[in-house]
Amino acid sequence: MNVTLSYAAAQEPVPCEPDPREPLPAGRERARQWVQLCARQWPLLPLIGTVLLLAAPLPAGGAAGGGGPTPADLASGALVVLCLARVLWTRATPLSPRAVVVLALPAVGIAVAAVTAADPVAALPGFVRYLQVFVLVPTAVVLLVRDARDFRTVVGALAVLALAQGAVGVHQYATGTGASYMGEDVRAVGTFGPTDVMGMATVVSYGLLAAVALALRPPPGAPRWLRPAALALGAALLVPLALSFSRGAWIATGVAAAVLLPLAGLRVAVRALAVGTAVSVVLVGGFGIGSEMISQRLDSITRVSAAPDRSVSDRYAMWAAAASMWRAEPVTGVGLKGFPAHRDAHSSVGLSSGSDTAGAGQTFHRQALLSPHNMYLLILGEQGLIGAVAFVGSWAALLVGGVRRLVRSGRRRRSGRPAARDCGLVAVALLTWQTVDFLYADIGGPSTVLTGVVLGLAAWWALAPDEVRGPDETPDRDGTPDRDGTSTA
Repeated sequence: MNVTLSYAAAQEPVPCEPDPREPLPAGRERARQWVQLCARQWPLLPLIGTVLLLAAPLPAGGAAGGGGPTPADLASGALVVLCLARVLWTRATPLSPRAVVVLALPAVGIAVAAVTAADPVAALPGFVRYLQVFVLVPTAVVLLVRDARDFRTVVGALAVLALAQGAVGVHQYATGTGASYMGEDVRAVGTFGPTDVMGMATVVSYGLLAAVALALRPPPGAPRWLRPAALALGAALLVPLALSFSRGAWIATGVAAAVLLPLAGLRVAVRALAVGTAVSVVLVGGFGIGSEMISQRLDSITRVSAAPDRSVSDRYAMWAAAASMWRAEPVTGVGLKGFPAHRDAHSSVGLSSGSDTAGAGQTFHRQALLSPHNMYLLILGEQGLIGAVAFVGSWAALLVGGVRRLVRSGRRRRSGRPAARDCGLVAVALLTWQTVDFLYADIGGPSTVLTGVVLGLAAWWALAPDEVRGPDETPDRDGTPDRDGTSTA
């Protein structure tokens, strides 16, 4: 009997495991790809969240810059904590000595200015903010962005944010619900409000330059629709940038584009310049989008010395006040957050008490002038030569390193090896924009956290210890490329 049962049991079919070499059904294959994508991208979620949370309307008081940390600031804090946990867990040395020096250099000026401030307790918020924007967030971006694919994911988030804020800005202009400008509520400011008029212009400029870079040099193996889509995105973002009426953003975007085009190649630059000129003529000349106000704003750029308007006169007075603070304390400056306290003692009687803000859902109020609207002079006045040398030296190292690597990547491309030139073009363009814009603006407002993200992207491109590789060259954990040319590391 036992023998019979054993024989019968042996004849029952035994279920076998599926052959891994056989292709999975389409649904299961898509699910597997989504799982792999989520497993790969989860470390980037705090970084992507830091960017995309700026598309949401700010809480009460946040638009005015007086409501404490914004959701994007909290996400950037989670970003820094995640990077610290990963470094402690892996016990690795993820940064080269050169990268450590360049990224940590601004911390020297920040620390000295905080310690030497007349009121170190009052300087503490400034110390935290500077450390967040110029040291911690850029370092976290460098640590989390592992390859060109991650870089493009973050740039894609920037483009989505720019499109969302730009759409809000165009709607504000069309419906008369924007910030007050020349007696009308038509200034496009997005969700940042009238007290951060540079916020939307900054975001839109980032997205515009990223779109132009991708249109000039699409990634290796990119689908055919990417270039026309990038061109369409760039053309669309020109509208809210124009309607922001931000002269500083216009100048910075023009300079960044002038740097970007030659780096992309002469023939590509000529075609792109022709397309950009045609689009600008059609949007402003053909459709007349804000043509009269834009022409007046452009004309005011050429009259900043002959017959400046009130905002320009106040800016000149604040620049002179910051320079006077530096002359009084040339080495260490007057200390972090010291500009408002020392402003009246170093400014002329022609400086007004503040600027008028209204519109975009807020009532009229007077906004105090608490900074010189020039990042270089603000650092010089509050942190002295120590801070100025530290900050400018760090940014110059990133810009020079980024351009050098971009040139080397062009040689690799001509030799037949793939190179992530699109990442280099985006990084150099964004950093160029930021360094030029700092001539007309400084940190402040909810959009400030994006400055740290941009500096981090530029640092990833310029300071990566190994040669940055394109998607076809990114190694897997075992040192071999994946079949689809991407990495699972």
